[in-house]
Amino acid sequence: MDKETKRLNINLPVSEMEILDTYCKQNKRNKTDLIREYIRSLEKKLRKRD
Repeated sequence: MDKETKRLNINLPVSEMEILDTYCKQNKRNKTDLIREYIRSLEKKLRKRD
């Protein structure tokens, strides 16, 4: 993993934030880890297209 980090701020509708909060609570995950995992899955999809 890269040692350097960057900050990402996003705006979500309340309904989507509630979904994210609920998912994280039910799965005992934090938002940062969940979003990082999703981004890594996108990288895998990009590799498959090559």
